[in-house]
Amino acid sequence: MLERIREDVGCVFERDPAARHALEILTCYPGVHAVLLHRVSHRLWRAGLKWAARFLSHLGRFFTGIEIHPGATIGRRFFIDHGMGVVIGETAEIGDDCTLYHGVTLGGTTWEKGKRHPTLENGVVIGAGAKVLGPITVGAGARIGSNAVVVKDVPAKATVVGIPGRIVSALDEKFRQRAETARKLGFDAYGQVPNMPDPVSQALDNLLDHAREAELELAELRQRVEAGGAARRASDEAVEP
Repeated sequence: MLERIREDVGCVFERDPAARHALEILTCYPGVHAVLLHRVSHRLWRAGLKWAARFLSHLGRFFTGIEIHPGATIGRRFFIDHGMGVVIGETAEIGDDCTLYHGVTLGGTTWEKGKRHPTLENGVVIGAGAKVLGPITVGAGARIGSNAVVVKDVPAKATVVGIPGRIVSALDEKFRQRAETARKLGFDAYGQVPNMPDPVSQALDNLLDHAREAELELAELRQRVEAGGAARRASDEAVEP
């Protein structure tokens, strides 16, 4: 249990640049509080103490604004960023290293008992306000864009946007270059995809393109300066008596 808590706290440093130290995370991050309470309530649920588990879950919802049913199965290093309005249903299954932003719903589409909520495989990221509904599977490493509504299975490493959710085409080289530049700058635009008609996204793309061009020009200039320095040293050595 303590190992899980350390992992839950440690993953925040990896995914939230605003995090400064462990005390801040433990006292000021409702997503972490909700996950820690769920770890306890889930154990109570599995032990057959259903009412106690639901009551603890209810207290967690009251204090954090995040509703996680104690029957939900959650893997390691799960991070809920901001968190307000997140809802995770009873039969939801979440793998390791997943990330949810505020307003996300992992909900059901039927009143029938049994498996009725989504399964997220490892490394899934779901943007703010997205709704993933029904007993579907979101493949490992997939990204769900903000405010998307997903009701069908998502393959691994795919990106889904829109209402209803649709899988966008494979990332082109230009987008991969932008993503690499963004990682170097420490920036990640919540489920951004290459063909979203968003003027803000386009402006960010232009900035990333400019940053990459400047980086390439600087690298070329550095090579020229180093080459010129080497040539001058060789010339000086040649004229020495």
